[in-house]
Amino acid sequence: MANGIQIESNKVERVVGIDLGTTNSLVAFMEGDMPVIIPGEDGDKLVPSVVAMPPKGDAVIGNAARKNLIETPERAIYSVKRLMGRGAADVQEELKLFPFRLADSSAGALKVQLGDKAYTPPEVSALILRQLKRNAERYFGEPVTKAVITVPAYFNDAQRQATKDAGRIAGLDVLRLVNEPTAASLAYGLDKKRNGIVAVYDLGGGTFDISILKLHDGIFEVIATNGDTHLGGDDIDNLLITIALDDIAGDMKLDLRRNGEAVQAIRKAVIDAKIALSSAPKTTIEVNLSGGKHYEREITREQFEQLIAPVIQRTVAPCKQALADAKLTPEQIDEVVLVGGSTRIPRVRALVQELFKRVPHTELNPDEVVALGAAVQANILSGGSNATKDMLLLDVTPLSLGIEALGGVVAKIIHRNSTIPASATEHFTTGVEGQTNVAIHVLQGERELASDCRSLARFDLKNIPPMAAGLPRIEVRFLIDANGILNVSAREQRSGREAEIEVKPTYGLTDEQVESMILDSFDNAEEDFRKRQVIEARNEAENIMAALEKGKRSPAWKQLSDGERKEIDRLERHLSEVKCPRDADYHVIKKATEDLDKATARLAELMMDTAVSSALHGKTMSDAGEELGEGPDAPHPIAPAEIKS
Repeated sequence: MANGIQIESNKVERVVGIDLGTTNSLVAFMEGDMPVIIPGEDGDKLVPSVVAMPPKGDAVIGNAARKNLIETPERAIYSVKRLMGRGAADVQEELKLFPFRLADSSAGALKVQLGDKAYTPPEVSALILRQLKRNAERYFGEPVTKAVITVPAYFNDAQRQATKDAGRIAGLDVLRLVNEPTAASLAYGLDKKRNGIVAVYDLGGGTFDISILKLHDGIFEVIATNGDTHLGGDDIDNLLITIALDDIAGDMKLDLRRNGEAVQAIRKAVIDAKIALSSAPKTTIEVNLSGGKHYEREITREQFEQLIAPVIQRTVAPCKQALADAKLTPEQIDEVVLVGGSTRIPRVRALVQELFKRVPHTELNPDEVVALGAAVQANILSGGSNATKDMLLLDVTPLSLGIEALGGVVAKIIHRNSTIPASATEHFTTGVEGQTNVAIHVLQGERELASDCRSLARFDLKNIPPMAAGLPRIEVRFLIDANGILNVSAREQRSGREAEIEVKPTYGLTDEQVESMILDSFDNAEEDFRKRQVIEARNEAENIMAALEKGKRSPAWKQLSDGERKEIDRLERHLSEVKCPRDADYHVIKKATEDLDKATARLAELMMDTAVSSALHGKTMSDAGEELGEGPDAPHPIAPAEIKS
């Protein structure tokens, strides 16, 4: 104490960077001006993302757990990252070659049965994170409680939330989730210290990401991102496993698909063969089976490349789309960075070179580069060093976000590839007379109709005062934080009623592969646009018909001549007829609406005269304007749907 003030230590708390991978996980930190990987107790930098639950004792993680995959496969789990934030219905196909089975997930979150206990994917991931935390604490000789964790750029909101939950369960304060390609560019940027455009091609065990980044004076700005959350080395492994199982079924008349121990022995053999073929022209897949039987198959690199061609070809479309989104040609890319163990495959490297017209960087270990970048970001957040003090990281949201509007169309509020953190506000109104509740349906995707996009959340704005359709002013605000996690709020401005939601993991929804959502939006763009035009034309037609009904009840209607009234009735019937068919034509509806609008112009003038006269007898012009459904600050014409009772 000095003069009654406690002098606090200037010691900066350590923040580590963690790559929570599908196949392997790593933890890193900044040592001086360079990021380094922290080894485990066995000296290995890579911690296999494998968890085993022996009949007795604590969970076993990493290399020690691999033995259990073969001996007691029903008690071990790997590639849990592919299950994060997903529902049971979403993963049935992927589970066919996995040894573990799902527990009863009727209560909500997907759970995996390991021995006599069930675990959610975040709980399993937390065990891996806890092992990395222990490795760091052993290395430093002091507690570690704060971390930056990397995630695939194409992880959706549920998957990001699940990752944060895993960190919290593991006893870590997750300061930031960083997209893996962005982390990789940070690791390379520390050495490069230059301006330019960088493409990061990240093919890991379970996910594929492509990101285009702009480097300018220490600022790393992601200008486009694309990918596939269900594509990676696991798919290559599963392809080879299937071939081996088919061979064994044909040659030895043995169906081993339900034999977990045999499948895992084959899995180990094909992974060893895959790794060998990265440097050798040929190798042999060998497996000792029960009953003294032996499976052996020689495979050349040429055969291997032909087999995996369909898998790695799936990375091409996302790369081309990312370039298109960034408005760049391959020739404008200055550097290409490879990330993920699967990029060691020579054919993958050749494909990347063909795509981007330049030799990709391989100076940093592709297994380590994401963790090294996470350490750089951790260093920035903890106060930084000379190497990172001037760095700034700007990331983007991979898909557009919006709400369902009247007629089932999507009103996009934050557009794809917007820099995050981000916020945006749009104004809406009601589409039904006296509506007191509004349903806010939050959507993610690029299609024009809500039914074609991914549902993220629903919440209700309740008990707004009943008003004429079009009068409520509903302000909807979207806020995406630095972790890419979304908060949505809605407020009716006249009454002050408000509601909000932080979008949480939604289990059990059909989660279309994200890159397919974008490709679908292009494939169906013309038809989607036509449907949206028809819906919006119908909405406009119904608005003018509702206003006409109000006009017919006013004194102004009787001031029209019989001929005017008959013509308006005829045009109203015509509009009603042309807007109803399922195959209605936008142009026909639009023309009929314009004709009715012109025919009712004098009625609108007479109604305005009546409103002015009312104002002179004690009402304000504002009151009169509200009776007409008009005002100086008319909100967006698209309205959220009414809640159905």
